[in-house]
Amino acid sequence: MMFKNFFLILGVLILLISCSKKEIKKDIILEKSLEMQVLEVYEEGMEALNSNDVLFAAKKFNEAEILFPQSEWAPKSALMAAYSYYKQDYYGDAIAELDRFLRVYPKHKNISYAYYLLGISYYEQIVDEKKDLQSIINSRDIFQTLIEKFPNTEYVIDAQFKIDLINDILASKEVYLGRYYVDRKKWIAAINRFRTVVDEYDETIYAEESLHRLVEIYYLLGLEEESKKYAVLLGYNYQSSQWYEKSYAIFDKMYELNKKENEIKKRKQNSLLKKFKFLFE
Repeated sequence: MMFKNFFLILGVLILLISCSKKEIKKDIILEKSLEMQVLEVYEEGMEALNSNDVLFAAKKFNEAEILFPQSEWAPKSALMAAYSYYKQDYYGDAIAELDRFLRVYPKHKNISYAYYLLGISYYEQIVDEKKDLQSIINSRDIFQTLIEKFPNTEYVIDAQFKIDLINDILASKEVYLGRYYVDRKKWIAAINRFRTVVDEYDETIYAEESLHRLVEIYYLLGLEEESKKYAVLLGYNYQSSQWYEKSYAIFDKMYELNKKENEIKKRKQNSLLKKFKFLFE
């Protein structure tokens, strides 16, 4: 009886082990089959992208991601869907895909590229500094985040270059408005615009003009000490610029006259020298 029970238990164990192996084998086969399906869909997306059928490509990449969200192809597919939209200037769709990628795959190895592509997608929408600035500001903030979080990636140099260009655009906007207020003698509003350039965009090409405008406005308002303060700052940083000469002329009424007289004398001397040389030819 004991032997009978022993063999019965042994038989059940063998059957369980056998069934377990079959289930494991079945799972492995299904998993490989699913991954192959994902790969096939991904490749269809790549073919469509290479044929410039970007909408179909994006659809296929999204399908590949949904088929097997746990696979390594899922985040790749999400990025490629975003790139597909970007390639055809569908920036809104690209931004939506990239925002989702950053939420779903925050630790992916290509996360720095996602930030870069997101910044570029906003940057490419910049049309005119006089219009809505939201895309410009979003682009700058994302590029700044990229530089801070991933300082050693290959995208940093171009991100910094784009930030410099964006700062030039933002500074030009402030100067444009500052000039507008000057023409209408709205001095306080003009001062605020030019001070923004001096305080926040001092490395742009508009800093010199903004300093001069502040010198000019404060002088007109009778605030000579404040005017001199900005004139000194302008002279310290840009002594050889035309804006420094204009600011200097405000405090030296004879400066422009002396400059013209010196130019006349120089022309006369050059003329005499030519005549003198002619005598010896």
